[in-house]
Amino acid sequence: MVTPVAPDRGKLHASVVSAIEAEILSGALKVGERLPSEADLARRFAISTRSVREGLQILETKGLVRRKHGERAEVVRDDVEQFLGSLATTVRSLFAEDPAYLVQLMDVRRMFELEVVGRLAAGEGQLSPDVAAALDELSGAKDFSQYAEADARFHRALVQSLGNEILSSVYGNLYALITDVIRLTSRVPSKTQAEGVAEHEAIFNAIRTGKVEGSRALMREHIDNSTAYLQQAIDAANKQGKPS
Repeated sequence: MVTPVAPDRGKLHASVVSAIEAEILSGALKVGERLPSEADLARRFAISTRSVREGLQILETKGLVRRKHGERAEVVRDDVEQFLGSLATTVRSLFAEDPAYLVQLMDVRRMFELEVVGRLAAGEGQLSPDVAAALDELSGAKDFSQYAEADARFHRALVQSLGNEILSSVYGNLYALITDVIRLTSRVPSKTQAEGVAEHEAIFNAIRTGKVEGSRALMREHIDNSTAYLQQAIDAANKQGKPS
């Protein structure tokens, strides 16, 4: 006698996950829209409400829906902005505990920006007018604060020029932190304003003339130098904070 094999419950809730995920990603289900009730979904997919709940739990883990007790699940795909904002807050709290995390942020910048300038030089995306505008602001900066702000805007405009919305969102949420880093690095005696402007102009021109490796090399040198200046600023601050 053959013992009946119980249906694979994993496959049952997987049908809910794949169908609803496809509807959310295609835009058929809009952000803020409520899903049908668990009972209605159970009837639609011919499965138990328990399997429906398991599927909704997976969708919630993926960040596609939000569930509250007594309410139908809500589509929250665009909550990525809220998540990234929380991430930036968490990173800032790490900096408050240990300034050495600022150096790690520079490493993140290096990963992002070397890829960005190389791809822009290769013809991807389109250089935003904001890049040239930031260069003009750098040249005309009257004080240290204006220079730091224009410097940060230059780098942000490059990232946005690539046209990758997720990358722009991630970088944008770290933008205030990056501006803080630029302020710190610019305070370390290293180069004149004219030399700093020339570095940015060289990166800009390498991108415009399609020099992929040249633009990456210039950006790498720029961020590496800034990281060294940042480490000097951190070391100086630590030395001042120690009792003599």
